[in-house]
Amino acid sequence: MVAEALKLDNVTKSFSGTEIIRGLNLGINENERHAVIGPNGAGKSTAYNLITGRYEVTSGKIFLKGQDITNLQPYEVKRKGLSRSFQITNIFPKMSVFENVRCSLLWAMDYKYSFWHLVGKQKALNESAEKIIEDLNLKERRDTLAGVLSYAEQRALEIGITIAGGSEVILLDEPTAGMSVSETEYIVGLIRKVTEGKTLVVVEHDMGVVFDLADRISVLVYGEIIATGTPIEVKENKAVQEAYLGAALEEEH
Repeated sequence: MVAEALKLDNVTKSFSGTEIIRGLNLGINENERHAVIGPNGAGKSTAYNLITGRYEVTSGKIFLKGQDITNLQPYEVKRKGLSRSFQITNIFPKMSVFENVRCSLLWAMDYKYSFWHLVGKQKALNESAEKIIEDLNLKERRDTLAGVLSYAEQRALEIGITIAGGSEVILLDEPTAGMSVSETEYIVGLIRKVTEGKTLVVVEHDMGVVFDLADRISVLVYGEIIATGTPIEVKENKAVQEAYLGAALEEEH
């Protein structure tokens, strides 16, 4: 039996009496790449915010590797081993690429509230940061301020920051949004590389990316999962075609 890295059990979320997430049941297997797709307003970002503690669950439970993480604070969820990126790039623009990555490593490498360490002299910390930068293909941009990187490079850096803390479950929110074909290819290749051996959950509107990257896909419509399966199973599902997929594929062509 395959172990579940992340599980949502009959989760609901209401805002001012309006139910946005309606009995959401979702299981993400360990070490799989799982895409969540659906039309705008389906509740994808809300589901991410519930998982990561930005919103409180109205009812239901969320489990991370069997541990109940329902309504924990975002930093507590992160320390349990789950990290996320955002739709809007979230980096330190006035710090270098290296400094951004190094900052994201501090807690995981047990520096925490240590004010007496000079980070520039911490060999293991700096070597870890250098390794991540190399994996991101940003070695030549090491000392560049993050704010002047290209859009694709900034997204790559954010992905690096997301995985730097050693989390085993990674949530990416529309990582290729607004990118050209070549930029998308670069980011997809990067995602494959840096999430190897981890559990990946990705919200993405580009169906080419979804079908290329995901082992399984879940379709969220009006706050409920209407189908989960392999890319082929989801593509051939009539309910999915009627609710979302047909229109989404037409938009791409």
